[in-house]
Amino acid sequence: MEKFETKIEKAKAILERLLEPDVSLEESLKLYKEGAGSLKEAQKMLEEAKLLYEEMQEKNTQEEPS
Repeated sequence: MEKFETKIEKAKAILERLLEPDVSLEESLKLYKEGAGSLKEAQKMLEEAKLLYEEMQEKNTQEEPS
């Protein structure tokens, strides 16, 4: 599984390629689909990390003495 940073870098590289004037429509569509997929996977990773963090925070709050 790719790391979050790798997915973001991949999406950036795709965006740079999409901005080049010599990209065909067919290639643009393929690149767009690939970039959108990378960003979707990165977003999912962020959401999972957020849930894990919130669970850890909740557990730590419950364990603290009153």
